[in-house]
Amino acid sequence: MKTMILAAAALAMTASSALAADMAVKAHKAPPPVAFDPWDIAFGAGVVSDYVFRGVTQSNHKPSVTAYFEPRYNVTKDLQLYVGSAVESISFANRAAAEVDVYGGIRPTFGAFAFDFGVWGYLYPGGTCYYGAPTDTAGRLLSAECANNVLLNGNVMKKDVSFFEGFAKVNYTVSDNWAVGLNENYSPNFLNTGAWGNYASITAKYTAPAAVFGASGVGMYVSGEFGRQWLGTSDSFYGTGIAAAGFAGPFPNGIKYADYNTWNIGVGLTYKVFTLDLRYSDSDLSKGDCNAFTSDFTAPLNGSFTSINPGGAGSNWCGATFIAKLSADLTAMTSLK
Repeated sequence: MKTMILAAAALAMTASSALAADMAVKAHKAPPPVAFDPWDIAFGAGVVSDYVFRGVTQSNHKPSVTAYFEPRYNVTKDLQLYVGSAVESISFANRAAAEVDVYGGIRPTFGAFAFDFGVWGYLYPGGTCYYGAPTDTAGRLLSAECANNVLLNGNVMKKDVSFFEGFAKVNYTVSDNWAVGLNENYSPNFLNTGAWGNYASITAKYTAPAAVFGASGVGMYVSGEFGRQWLGTSDSFYGTGIAAAGFAGPFPNGIKYADYNTWNIGVGLTYKVFTLDLRYSDSDLSKGDCNAFTSDFTAPLNGSFTSINPGGAGSNWCGATFIAKLSADLTAMTSLK
């Protein structure tokens, strides 16, 4: 009997312990998962000492301001849809003072690979046609505006140079500090010249460890890009009607723009939403071929003759330049909470 009583007591204690353990588990249930909010907005602004696009200044080597706004929809954590708009101040030969960008695309991510596919439109409102003759070199009739306006150095430029590109990009995160990328951009009518344009580049970026500046919150990176711009043949608006001594010509139906290489390298400092980027940019485009490509209204007549630049004006818009940019970049999901 004594043995049975002890066994019953032990069983009761075991059952009580199991019940207590079960009650403890139920009393500490995990909180429900936070609802997934797929919407986000990125936006920002900046000021730059020289707005350079693929090795060519867009602001006549003068300061430029920029701002952008980009709504995003995250289908999943690895798939994002987006549209956006940006504006930059410029200084073009047709006196357009602003570039307005509209774009959209999709950004899928597969492990360390981040892709970006989309279309980018470059709009340049407010331009004026500069030609100085009623017809172009192929005899095509031009507007009265084109005929009545002339650039003193002999260059010509259309009223509207807006165009669009399709692009594909991939970025591979090698480690916490290193990332490399490939970019491809194609336009059937680059800068509305009539010439197709294809730009491909490789990029690399090193991000310093977070502790490099201690607990200050300041970050640092070093990045660079090497690219090549291929260009087709322009329409007759940019054709040449005269030939310089020793150079082929004329090309009344259009000129084959010179392909060129461009590169940049720089260092950036970050603090919260702010970035200070200091960069060197250059290209191998000659002053004469740069003038033919850009229609630089400031280019002097300095004997920079090439087969597509028989007038001899030479532009420094494609040469070496130092760029300093201060910008702020925010997202609604992280910066405004």
